[in-house]
Amino acid sequence: MNGELLSNEVIGAEELERIVEFHGHMCPGLALGIQAAQIALREIGAHAQDEEVVATVETDMCAVDAIQFLTGCTYGKGNLIHRDLGKNAYTFWRRSDAKAVRISGRAGARRRDPEHQKLFERLGAGEATPAERDRLWELHRERSAAILAMQPDELFTVVPVDDVPPRKARIHVSVECDSCEEETMETRLRLLRGKRLCPDCFDWELNAS
Repeated sequence: MNGELLSNEVIGAEELERIVEFHGHMCPGLALGIQAAQIALREIGAHAQDEEVVATVETDMCAVDAIQFLTGCTYGKGNLIHRDLGKNAYTFWRRSDAKAVRISGRAGARRRDPEHQKLFERLGAGEATPAERDRLWELHRERSAAILAMQPDELFTVVPVDDVPPRKARIHVSVECDSCEEETMETRLRLLRGKRLCPDCFDWELNAS
């Protein structure tokens, strides 16, 4: 990875290396996340050390790692919320003044070329040869570079959101499950025949009865 992959001066070569190290490899999904995060930083503000900025992501693809790294919205802090909609879309709120934007991918902006698509399908089916794997990663790098070379607004549309931000994360007491005896957040426990059960034990006992 080097400076030739940079889209602009917002993400420097050293920071790009750190993002790739955090995720594990460079790929088109990560590049999209970098570009989406740049819009969020521009529209909402700097890296969130606390819960001042909160994000909702509508996908669990590679892009989310770049968003976590660059915006400071993370699952652990409770200011990153996953909605499993399978969309390349992200909403960011700034709590101080309730400003919010939804960043969504433009249709057709990230289509693979036919060769890339075919190799990706062969890899997913477990049929790719070593040479095809190498070619796929070469195309991955080329596509990533192309995405990073674009302006973020070529890839995404940005619209204001008139909605209140999600509530701040809360810390709850952990209670021992009466079956597996593992501590479980009190809000996740369920009651079955007088027993306090974690979700897995609840489902197991319900189906076993």
